[in-house]
Amino acid sequence: MTNPSDIKLLISNDDGIFALGVRTLANTLAQAGYDVTVVCPDRERSATGHGLTLHRPIRAERVEDFFNPKITAWSCSGTPSDCVKLALSTLIETRPDFIVSGINHGSNLGTDVLYSGTVSAAMEGIIEGIPSIAMSLASFSSRQFQPGADFACRLIQELQEHPLPKSTLLNINIPPVSADAIAGVLLTRQGLRRYIENFEKRLDPRGKSYYWLAGELVTEIEQPNHIHLPAHIPTDVQAIQQNYITLTPLQYNLTDVASFEYLEKNKWLDW
Repeated sequence: MTNPSDIKLLISNDDGIFALGVRTLANTLAQAGYDVTVVCPDRERSATGHGLTLHRPIRAERVEDFFNPKITAWSCSGTPSDCVKLALSTLIETRPDFIVSGINHGSNLGTDVLYSGTVSAAMEGIIEGIPSIAMSLASFSSRQFQPGADFACRLIQELQEHPLPKSTLLNINIPPVSADAIAGVLLTRQGLRRYIENFEKRLDPRGKSYYWLAGELVTEIEQPNHIHLPAHIPTDVQAIQQNYITLTPLQYNLTDVASFEYLEKNKWLDW
């Protein structure tokens, strides 16, 4: 097995450089012997999706005395995707072997991945051809990040022996329970989450109106079938409710194969 010190890891997130989740993850991996660099937003950048900063400068500063002394850490004024792009092109000299994004404070299940800065940071790694992992703790109130960090160590060891297929991102959600209460690890398909959109109208001190989004999660929702996977495979939304660590492979190619075949069969564009 490869010595951990020979494995270079780039870690990012969307909760910001001083979030407990990224600190727990980075320190745990550094203590396990991995060569760790952290590049994170300078403040929370949740739900920014795959946004990039194009109309203002991006600044980066070294962060001292917050992480394990072995870790090189940077704070970046941009989005999570900016952080990964800047790290790969400018801040680090050697291409990392893995990119790990997280551990996010709150789940990234089902259709959440389309909005998630955590997942987008990892997806940026996949676009660059680097094996990447997105990790989230499925609770906004729990602070039990250590089980997820320990699982990350195990997973990276496994991926060294059994590499992922090219262009595959692993989206992982950790149940907010103690390590001995975790039911196991399940390979899951992406589920569906829906929210009741609630834009609360408020007035600023000058009497002008503005709106604050406060969506409410619809907890009971039927999970969709998948066009290629059997229905008995649980979704990430279902499995996390049973205290399983969910492991969902994602890709950036959004081509709808079933619709492609349907359109091709019906010759819609046959002029």
